[in-house]
Amino acid sequence: MAENPSTTGVKGTEPKTGRSAGSGVQSVERVFELLELVTDAGGDVTLSELSASTDLPLPTIHRLLRTLVSLGYARQLPNRRYALGPRLIRIGEGASRQFGALARPQLKSLVDALGESANMAVLDGDMVVYVAQVPSQHSMRMFTEVGRRANVHDTGVGKAILAQLDDDVVRGIVGRTGMTTPTEYSIGTVDALLKELDLIRERGYSIDEQEQEIGVRCYAMAVPGAPTPTAVSVSGPIARVTEEFAQRAVPRLREAAAAIAADLEA
Repeated sequence: MAENPSTTGVKGTEPKTGRSAGSGVQSVERVFELLELVTDAGGDVTLSELSASTDLPLPTIHRLLRTLVSLGYARQLPNRRYALGPRLIRIGEGASRQFGALARPQLKSLVDALGESANMAVLDGDMVVYVAQVPSQHSMRMFTEVGRRANVHDTGVGKAILAQLDDDVVRGIVGRTGMTTPTEYSIGTVDALLKELDLIRERGYSIDEQEQEIGVRCYAMAVPGAPTPTAVSVSGPIARVTEEFAQRAVPRLREAAAAIAADLEA
């Protein structure tokens, strides 16, 4: 019962802020704070876990969650945990499309300059989801469908994103998803992954060295300051995506990531 407190008899327990706790900008801020906390927790959480992560009073958290559940933006699971609701999917998909549209000019510039396919992906739960792509004009090229989800530990964009996170967060993600090895080059242990992430942090970009598909190499870089962990990449056959290619690609990726970050702030 501790996870489902009644608001009866707790009048006056909420802080006095000079405005109604149930209306105005303050309530909007509180709702989004709760949604972000649930997201950061992996998608579902208990009331007590939320209470430990915020200064909001427990009755306020419960009241806001009940409202979110009634609107479909949250769900209460049979084990009394709270999860993100299905109505958020449509909002998220719309935001992803707009985010992808914002990045397309920079991805096109990458393709024009480098000749290989360019992608942008974001962290969605414990996986990456591709939100934009501009394909190469080569007949033999890489094509990643927008909306495709992939593991973080064996993709260029995934590793670029993981390198922005604390090691404990990384351990939690791969602990939940597992570490499949699609090719002989794939990273299959946490220790090896953390060592690779240290290298990525040092040099500023990641490499998918045939880890997703034999014969394909990808260079990727995180978008600094993005509201959700984000990375851009260029990829193609190893016959074309060589060390010489990397010397040209890395500065271009850095410029594209910085431009996307600036557009997000505009």
